[in-house]
Amino acid sequence: MTGRDAAGVGLRPPPFRAAAALAVAALSVVPLWYVVEGLVSAGGGVVDLVWRPRVGELLGNTVMLVLATTAACLIVGTGAAWLVERTNLPGRPFWTALMVAPLAVPAFVNSFGWTSLRPGLSGFGAAVLVTTLSYYPLVYLPIAAALRGTDPAYEETARSLGLGPWRAFARATLPRLRPAALGSALLVGLHLLAEFGAIQSLRFDTFTTAIYDQYQSTFDGTGATALAGVLVLLCLLLLLGELRLAGPGRIARIGSGASRRPVPHRLGWPARVAAAGGLLLVAAGALGVPLGMIGYWLTVSASTAFPVGDLLATAGSTLGLGLAGAAVTTLAALPVAWLAVRRPGWTSRIIERSTYVGNALPGIVVALALITVAIRYLPGLYQTTVMLVAAYVTLFLPRALVGLRSALAQAPPELDDVARALGTRPAAALLRVTVPLIARGAGAGAALVFLAVVTELTATLLLAPIGTRTLATEFWSESSAIHYGAAAPYALLMVVVSAPMAYLLTRGDHEATR
Repeated sequence: MTGRDAAGVGLRPPPFRAAAALAVAALSVVPLWYVVEGLVSAGGGVVDLVWRPRVGELLGNTVMLVLATTAACLIVGTGAAWLVERTNLPGRPFWTALMVAPLAVPAFVNSFGWTSLRPGLSGFGAAVLVTTLSYYPLVYLPIAAALRGTDPAYEETARSLGLGPWRAFARATLPRLRPAALGSALLVGLHLLAEFGAIQSLRFDTFTTAIYDQYQSTFDGTGATALAGVLVLLCLLLLLGELRLAGPGRIARIGSGASRRPVPHRLGWPARVAAAGGLLLVAAGALGVPLGMIGYWLTVSASTAFPVGDLLATAGSTLGLGLAGAAVTTLAALPVAWLAVRRPGWTSRIIERSTYVGNALPGIVVALALITVAIRYLPGLYQTTVMLVAAYVTLFLPRALVGLRSALAQAPPELDDVARALGTRPAAALLRVTVPLIARGAGAGAALVFLAVVTELTATLLLAPIGTRTLATEFWSESSAIHYGAAAPYALLMVVVSAPMAYLLTRGDHEATR
């Protein structure tokens, strides 16, 4: 045995990786510490703040939004992935690019487009519509990757045993999609808990919008902290639910399996027309409406302006922050993902689960937590880029972690053992054996983090160094002042800056099938 027990579970993680994972987890729980400290300071008054009809209303709204949108994203994302990857629908590269492209459009820009098209659009139904159109690619990408990576021999074997095509798919393929589906559902749910811009524009109250309003309207943050405490409990329920459903099963195998695509399901012409129409309808809602309304306001608004110098400077700072945030967040996620997959156990689970907490909290809570820590213990970091990037790591680590964890789960751990048996040190084995196997997952995670950083709003408003402006903050400032024409160029530039990363996500898909 080389550091593994009979079940293949690692016994002792390398000290450096364990220390790095603990450091990342410590950063991730800073917002939780901030919330708990605020609740303790409030004492018995917390119960009165939480036990109110208003909190019950916010709880119902938030839970309904998470359940409805997550279910809708699973249906839309999985259905689109199956149509593109497993049927004879022509033009697969085109459909892949079209389904991933909405990642380049921030949720609050999407809501801006829909509320411009229909000024009275608001409430629960509107929130579900806009957030589903914004977040379904987070389901589409991992499901499509899992469908491509699944050896067709499993389904073919089921067919040879007498099962029909649908039963064979359900019995042989769907179980292998479970990690991707659960991971993406968790990611969508956590994003919905923290979503602010789109929900605020659609006038649908959730815990996040209420927390923001509390902090804006009063210097006493006790009420907002109490609401954040309830949000933390919802986050923990999501994490426990995903952990319970995921189970301990292993999906990795030695070898890459058959290097061929499965025989596609044959769709007749009516079914192909209906499938193409459905995909086009989704793309029209996720891309056509926001881009169309941006073009509309650029041409008709009296406030339209193109300050080239300001636009270029803001785009440059946004691009720099996006690249820095993506690189640092992906590196931070690597030891946590490795520990969770290669050394499973209660300790590694706690470390991994703790990194999801910041993603479920509003950016304003994360920012205030880091400000408190900086003022008390690290004053030199206050209002620096380092502190802002730390906030991005705290907020968006799950985007990198889900992709890395899925890639590691499909990378056979026995290859590490072989490298160690040949005398390779742990760090060298990680770089030479494991990293090449998970490079595609790491790249996808980094691209998703970049897209999130480019569109992040509330934490950037509080933590950005003096003079630093981003496309998201400038768009929000102009649109909040109802200067839609002035806001439109910043929205368009956000899409332009985000588009290459969304395209890179599809390029990996095309290369994987060549």
